[in-house]
Amino acid sequence: MSQITNTILMIRPVAFRMNEETAVNNYFQEDLQLRNAEINAKAQEEFDNFVEKLRKVGVNVIVENDDLKMDTPDSIFPNNWVSFHKDGTVGLYPMFAENRRRERREEVMTRLEEEGFLIDGYMDYTSAEDEGYFLEGTGSLLLDRVNNKAYCAISPRADEELVIEFCEDFEYDPVIFTANQNAKNQRLPIYHTNVMMALAETFAVICLDTIDDKHEKKNVIKHLKETKKEIITITEEQMHQFAGNMLQVKGADANYMVMSEAARSSLKSDQVKAIQKHCKILSSDLTTIETCGGGSARCMMAEVFLPKAMKTV
Repeated sequence: MSQITNTILMIRPVAFRMNEETAVNNYFQEDLQLRNAEINAKAQEEFDNFVEKLRKVGVNVIVENDDLKMDTPDSIFPNNWVSFHKDGTVGLYPMFAENRRRERREEVMTRLEEEGFLIDGYMDYTSAEDEGYFLEGTGSLLLDRVNNKAYCAISPRADEELVIEFCEDFEYDPVIFTANQNAKNQRLPIYHTNVMMALAETFAVICLDTIDDKHEKKNVIKHLKETKKEIITITEEQMHQFAGNMLQVKGADANYMVMSEAARSSLKSDQVKAIQKHCKILSSDLTTIETCGGGSARCMMAEVFLPKAMKTV
C-alpha cells in the first residue's frame, strides 16, 4: 500500500466566493470586499495555473467542472465530501454547511469511471447530517494509509463518534486530539485537521503548538515516531499562512510536497531543507482561494487510490 498517489481529482469552480455558511467556524476566511464575479475569475486563474504546474511534473490531474446551477461556492475543496480507497470503496461525508452538501454529485463518480477507475461500493456517512453530526472527509481525517492510523482534531466539523465509526469500517486506529487557534480573543477549535498537519511518506509537517493538552500532544508525537516519520514543526503563525495544508503526490520522476506560495514563503530555510531531504517542493499562488475560501492547496486535491478497471478486449 502506498501513502501517496499520482492521480488527483480537482473541481474547477464556477461560483467561487466567500461562503457565509462556513465562515462561522472557519477563522481562516476573510472578506476581500470584491464582487463575486471578480473573486471567481481570480480563483479560476489560480486554479488553472495550479493544475498546469501539477501536470507539468507528471501528476495525473482529473479536472471536473462545477455546476453553476448548484450554487456551491466551496466546490473547489472536494476532499471534504469524498475519499477514494484502494479496494474500490468511495467514502461520502456529512458536511457542516448546507450549501456544501450539494457538492456531492453523481457526475464526479461517472467521470472517474470514464477515466478507467473501478468503484466497488460506497461507505456513506451523510445521514449523520440529519442529527447535526459532521465529519468532513480528509479535511478532518489525516490518513496514514500504510500504518492504518487516522489522525483527527475534533471540532464542529469532526465528530468523535463518526471518527471511530470510520476507523472501524476502514480498519484504521484513531489518533484523536483537539487542536486550537487564537480567534475572537480565545482558543477555539481549528475547523479541519489538515490545516495544522500534513502526513507524507516519511515525514509529517505539524503545528504542535495548537495541541494545548500535553497528554494529547505526547500521544500524537508517539504515533508519528512509532511510524518512523520525521516530525517537522511549524508555528501557529506559519499555519495561518497555510503551511500545514500540504499534500505529497507522485510526479513522473519524483515525489512533490505541494503547497501554496504563501505556505512556501512562510517556511524558514531549515524547514525547507528538512522537507527537501524527503522530496521536492511544488508551490503555486492561491491567494484569492485561501483568503475567501479559508482553504489551500491540500483542500483542493482529492486523492484517487481507486483500482483501475480491467480492460475487456
